[in-house]
Amino acid sequence: MMIEKIVNYLDTLFPNPRCELNYTKDYELLIAVMLSAQTTDKRVNMVTSVLFQKYPTLEDLSKAPLEDVISIIRPIGTYERKARNVISIASSLLKDQKGAVPNDRDYLESLSGVGHKTANVVLSNLYGENCIAVDTHVSRVSKRLGLAKEKDDVLTVEKKLMKKMKGYSLGRLHHQLVLFGRYHCKAMAPLCSNCQLSSFCLEYQKKAKKKET
Repeated sequence: MMIEKIVNYLDTLFPNPRCELNYTKDYELLIAVMLSAQTTDKRVNMVTSVLFQKYPTLEDLSKAPLEDVISIIRPIGTYERKARNVISIASSLLKDQKGAVPNDRDYLESLSGVGHKTANVVLSNLYGENCIAVDTHVSRVSKRLGLAKEKDDVLTVEKKLMKKMKGYSLGRLHHQLVLFGRYHCKAMAPLCSNCQLSSFCLEYQKKAKKKET
């Protein structure tokens, strides 16, 4: 019953959830998700709008001067490593996949800067694979709602969500939980007063107890 209420509420809040990273090609999504680690989608969109316009093909990206890529993506942080990843990913896709992003988790996770979470986002968005990526928003919301424990790492949270949300579209839920965490159940100053999930929320209950004492 709790899971059904959570899903229904998320459907009400976000009936048409989608990835907030901007992309028009499959490799653009892959690169954008890789770049989004430890930064915001808004900041990533800002740098990729410049990067993909200046280097509009994989061939262009694979031959881009490292220093130029660094200067373009500098606002997102850890830019030197990520700039190398951009060029490496472009080169690998051209060499191994004729430029396509394959529906192949093992291959994706072999690429520079691409881990389990990034692969989940790409496979879900490009191929409709029923997987859920756990970022800081998904992890926070899951723990506040008691779907996972505070000490759980991201893989443990993912396994618990997959089990508890079985039968639902995990890709859809991923976007909804991200948006819910980003705009409602925020890390600081969450919007609890109008939230229909407060009865399940451990954070809300904790605050309520503090007020009573």
